[in-house]
Amino acid sequence: MSKYKLFLLRHGEGNWNKENRFCSWVDQKLSEAGVKEAQDCGRLLKEQGYKFDIVFTSILSRSIQTAWLVLEAMGQEWVPVVKSWRLNERHYGSLIGLNRAEMAQKHGEEKVKLWRRGYDITPPPIDESHPYFLEIYNDRRYTTCDVSKENLPRAESLKEVLDRLLPYWESTVVPEIRKGRTVLISAHGNSCRALLKHLEGISDEDIAGVTLPTGIPVLLEMDENLKPVKPRQLLGDQAKIQAAIKKVEDQGKALPST
Repeated sequence: MSKYKLFLLRHGEGNWNKENRFCSWVDQKLSEAGVKEAQDCGRLLKEQGYKFDIVFTSILSRSIQTAWLVLEAMGQEWVPVVKSWRLNERHYGSLIGLNRAEMAQKHGEEKVKLWRRGYDITPPPIDESHPYFLEIYNDRRYTTCDVSKENLPRAESLKEVLDRLLPYWESTVVPEIRKGRTVLISAHGNSCRALLKHLEGISDEDIAGVTLPTGIPVLLEMDENLKPVKPRQLLGDQAKIQAAIKKVEDQGKALPST
């Protein structure tokens, strides 16, 4: 029997999503389409009668902006928003800023799929020669973390995302759910996928096939032990959701030669 509801949301489309580049820890705002996705998501949740008690986000702007727009569309701007780096997108290391389709042409689609979707494959780490290194590690937001800047990731597999996310989930999010509060986690494709893997017991192999499109809310209904009582539900127009999933999956394919 369902006792708790948890909503997961991958932020609306960012400018680098649109350009098919690995965004990761580079701070990007939502694109115009991403703003609309977040607003549409909020309107859908309002129409379906959902009310949030608390929202958790990463410390990246696109995650926070999405939460704000959703709450505004729902008329629930007053709901507390709690931010943590532990919900950040996966750190893609030296791949940050690169175009996925161009990489697929260079390295092959299977290699890029492994980098994007493999559970325990860590990409090459970012170093100080990388064009976005200083932009990330000199950013004041990373002085607010519960680990020193020197101990923040330089690259991560999905497994490592789950490893840094789980302590926050257990210490901060779970107590809110157990109080009977309805929680929204407005985060990123990989932080949401990592949490789904944990909650649904998805295998290391099968998680590669789990795709979350931007701006589509995912509802998990759970029992008293926080185990799902039914399959996750992607809320909204199902034909549009399937088209959005295909669009995400196609991002790692090589561009057709002209």
